[in-house]
Amino acid sequence: MDDLTPAARKFILHWGEMGSRWGINRTVAQVHALLFVSPEPLTADDLVAALGVARSNVSTSLKELQGWGIVRVVHVMGDRRDHFESLADVWELFTVIMDERKKREFDPTVAALADCIDEARRAGPREAHLAERLTALHDFLSSMGGWYGSLRALPRSAAIQALRLGDRVKSLFGFGSSSRSAKASVAPTRQRRN
Repeated sequence: MDDLTPAARKFILHWGEMGSRWGINRTVAQVHALLFVSPEPLTADDLVAALGVARSNVSTSLKELQGWGIVRVVHVMGDRRDHFESLADVWELFTVIMDERKKREFDPTVAALADCIDEARRAGPREAHLAERLTALHDFLSSMGGWYGSLRALPRSAAIQALRLGDRVKSLFGFGSSSRSAKASVAPTRQRRN
C-alpha cells in the first residue's frame, strides 16, 4: 500500500476491519475498498501489489465481490488482462448490498422462523412459550422486510428523501426534541387539595 495516500490507506484498512465485523472476510472488504477509491480499473496484479496479499486471496475476493454484484470486469484497450472496478454510485452500492444481504441472510431466517413456529405449535402447550417468542420475532422481521421492500420500491429521489426525514418523523409521532420543548412549555396542572 506504499503508493496509496494516507487517507486511502486509512479508509482501506478501516473498511477491512468493518467488513470482518459484518461477517465479510477482511481481504474481500479491502479489495472492494481499493477498487471503490481507485480512479481507474485495476488488475488482480495491481491489487496484489497494493494490498500485499496473496494472489489466491485476491482471486477469491474478486469472485466473491462479483457474486455480490458490486465489482465487475472491464476491459482496457490494448491490455488483454481483466481489469476490475467497483460500483461507484453509493446509493446503487448500498441497495445491491442490502438486497443481497436480505436474500442471503434475512429471507432464510424468516423462513426458518416460520418452520420453527409451525413445529412448536404442533408440539402443543409444552412449546407455547417458544411459539409465542418466535412469532413475535417473525412478525418483527417480516415488518422490517416489508418496510425495506416499500422503501426499495420508491424512486431513488423519494427513498433518499424518506431517509433524510430523521427527526421530522419523530416529531410527527410526538417524539423528539420538538415534542419535548412543547411538553416543557405546558404549565403544570394543579393538584387537588384534600
